[in-house]
Amino acid sequence: MNNLLSGACIAGYLLVGLIFLRSWRDTRDRLFAMFAAAFWLLALQRALLVLTNQLSENRPYLYLVRLAAYLLILIAIADKNRK
Repeated sequence: MNNLLSGACIAGYLLVGLIFLRSWRDTRDRLFAMFAAAFWLLALQRALLVLTNQLSENRPYLYLVRLAAYLLILIAIADKNRK
């Protein structure tokens, strides 16, 4: 059941990333490109958790990828509001 839910999360993250990429292509706004990259990082982190069969918090270094994604979102927001 965990693998099924993780697969759905991965698919959702990838889909949202593609939607942001399409928005970036239309507007050329960096915010959308950074959001797309952040959601793909979230998909990568979830995929790594599934592939290592460690859905618990036994591998804290894998959560650094999630931290990087959240930091990228914060940087994107700060960059957008700076101008």
